Amino acid sequence: MAQVDHSKMANAIRALAMDGVEKAKSGHPGLPMGAADVATVLFTQFLKFDAADPKWPDRDRFILSAGHGSMLLYALLYLTGNSEMTLDQLKNFRQLHSKTPGHPENFHTSGVETTTGPLGQGVATAVGFALAERMLAAEYGDVVDHYTYVLCSDGDLMEGISHEAMALAGHLKLSKLIFLYDDNGISIDGPLSLADSVDQVARFKAHGWNAVHIDGHDQAAIAAAIKQAQASDRPSMIACKTTIGFGAPTRAGTSKAHGEPLGAEELAGAKKALDWNYGPFEVPDDILQAWRNVGKQGASARADWQKRFDALSGDKRSEFTRRNDHVRPAAMEDAIRTLKKKLVDEPQTIATRKASELALEALVQVVPEMVIGSADLTPSNNTRTKHAIEVKPGDFAGRYIHYGIREMSMAAAMNGIALHGGFIPAGATFMCFTDYARPAMRISALAQIPVIYIMTHDSIGLGEDGPTHQPVEHLAAMRAMPNMRVFRPADTVETAECWQLAMEKTNGPTMLALSRQNLTPVRTTHHDANLCATGGYELVPANGKAAVSIFASGSEVEIAVAAQKQLADKGIATRVVSVPSLELLLEQPEERQKAIIGDAPIKIAVEAAVRFGWDAVIGHDGTFIGMKGFGSSAPAKELYKLFGITAEAVVETATRKHNAA
Repeated sequence: MAQVDHSKMANAIRALAMDGVEKAKSGHPGLPMGAADVATVLFTQFLKFDAADPKWPDRDRFILSAGHGSMLLYALLYLTGNSEMTLDQLKNFRQLHSKTPGHPENFHTSGVETTTGPLGQGVATAVGFALAERMLAAEYGDVVDHYTYVLCSDGDLMEGISHEAMALAGHLKLSKLIFLYDDNGISIDGPLSLADSVDQVARFKAHGWNAVHIDGHDQAAIAAAIKQAQASDRPSMIACKTTIGFGAPTRAGTSKAHGEPLGAEELAGAKKALDWNYGPFEVPDDILQAWRNVGKQGASARADWQKRFDALSGDKRSEFTRRNDHVRPAAMEDAIRTLKKKLVDEPQTIATRKASELALEALVQVVPEMVIGSADLTPSNNTRTKHAIEVKPGDFAGRYIHYGIREMSMAAAMNGIALHGGFIPAGATFMCFTDYARPAMRISALAQIPVIYIMTHDSIGLGEDGPTHQPVEHLAAMRAMPNMRVFRPADTVETAECWQLAMEKTNGPTMLALSRQNLTPVRTTHHDANLCATGGYELVPANGKAAVSIFASGSEVEIAVAAQKQLADKGIATRVVSVPSLELLLEQPEERQKAIIGDAPIKIAVEAAVRFGWDAVIGHDGTFIGMKGFGSSAPAKELYKLFGITAEAVVETATRKHNAA
C-alpha cells in the first residue's frame, strides 16, 4: 500500500472532530482542527505507544491539558485502534454513558492518561508524570525510559497554576517533559490580545526551559522541534503557531471556531477546503489503515521492553508489578499494629502532626514507594523522615520533594505521580491552604487518584498566626467533596489508624487534618482492629443508659472526655463518640450508623470548626459547640476559652438540657 500523505491523516482528525461536535450540537471543534498537524507528527513519528496495550508501563504519556479539545484525543484513540474507542463512541460524543465525555476522564476512557478540563491542571499534573518517570528510572534503570508530552493552550498558560508548574519543572530539570503549545491567539472572548500580551517563549526560558517558536502547520518544522526537545537537558516548550478552526471558511482564526458546532454550511465548506470528500464519520480505508499501522508500530518497542523487564531479578519484577498495580505491601498492616501497641504502652502527649511523623517513620520502612513532600513547610508539617533523601535537580534517586510555595501545583503533581504508577505520593501544607490546592484536590477525588494530603494546623488551635491561617470552614468544605476521605485524628493511636486507612484507599484521595497543639492521649487500650475504619466509634461508654452523647473529632475529643468525667460525677450518664471521619461514619450501613450514634436524648457535637454537616449526627435540635465565625490571634488555650469550646461549656449545656428534660 502506498504511503499516505500525513496531511490527509491530519484531516481525518479534523473531520472526525467536526462531525462529532456537529452531531452532539455542542463541543469545541477549533482546537482539534488547529492542532491536528501537531498531533499527527507526534503520534506518527515520536509517541511510543501500543494501541493493543494502553497500560504498557513504559509508554510515552500524552496529556491533553486543553481538555475542551477532547475530540482530538478521541479521534486519535479511534484512528490508532484503541479497542474501546469505536466509531459509535465518536458518534455519541458528550452523550450519556459514552466513552467520549465533554472533557477527558482517565477513570472512564481507556487511553486517557489524566482527567483534564479545568485549564492548567493538565500542565501541572504532567510535571508529576515526568517526575515519577525520572524517579522510577533512577530505581529500575532502562525498563523506565519514556517522555511526557503535553498539548496545552493559551488558557492553560494564562492560569496561575502554570507558573507554579513551569517553575518546578524547570528547577528540577525534567528533560523528558515536552509541552506542545497550541499558540492560536484566540480565546472565548476573542483575540488573546484582549487580555494577554505575554511572550510565552521568553517566559518559559526564564523558568529554565528550552523554548522555541515554530509554524504549527509545518509538519517538518514540528518534527525538527520535537527532535531537538528530546535531545535537551531541560524541559522543552514548542510554541506551535496554529489557526484555530483550520480550514473553516469564515470561522477559522476567530473565537466562533472555539466552542460551538460549525453548522452544516460551515462544516461543508471546511471539508471542501480540506479536500475531504467523505460523509459524516467516514474515513477512507487507506487513511484509516495508515493510522491503524501507527497504533501497531509500538509493538516492537513493547516487546523489547518486555525482554529488559524479564531480565530483572524475580524480586524486582514482582515489586515493580505490585507497585504499579497499587497493591500495598503485606508488612504495612503489621507495622501500624506494632506502632499502635507501642503508642498505647508508651503514651505521648504530642500534636497529631508529630504523631503523623511517627506513623511516617514506621511506614517508609515497609512501603518503599512512598514519596513525601511539603510546600515549603517541612519543619511545620513534620513530613521528612529520618533517612529521607531529597529529590534534587537532575538527581531523582530521592523520595522527598521540596515543592516550594506551590500548593496547587504540588497537589496536581501528586496526581501525576500517582497516575504514572509506581508511587504513593503524600504532600503537606497548612490546612487553610486547601483553598489554594483545592482545584487539584477536586480532580484527585473525581478521577479516583490515590494521593494523600497532610494538612496540619487544622483549627484555631494553631493560635498566634491568627484568622488568616486558622481554618474554620475547611473541614466542612472538604467533607462535602465526593470521594475525598477526610480524617481528623484525636491522638497518636488514631493518627496511626488514619494513616493506615489513607494508605489502603486506592480509589481516591485522603486528607489528614492534623493539629499544631499537643493533645492528651485518649486511646489507652490496645485494639488490633482499626477503630477509625467506621468513621466513628464509642470511645468512652456511659455508666448505665446514656442520657448524653458527646461527639467530637481531633483536638476536641479530649475536651469531650474531660466533660464526660465531670458529667459522670454529677450522675448524668454520658458517653463519648470519637468521630475521626464524619463522612465515613455517615456512609456506614444504617444499623451500624445508628448503633454508633446511639439513642441518647441529648446530643452534643464539639469541633473547633463550623457546624455545617454535624446535623446529620446530632439533629437540628442537637447542640453544637464550635465556631460561628473566624478566629483571632492569640495563644490556643485563650482562643478556646474565647470561643467557648471548653469542657465547662459542654457540661453546662448537657446539665441544663438534662435538668429541663
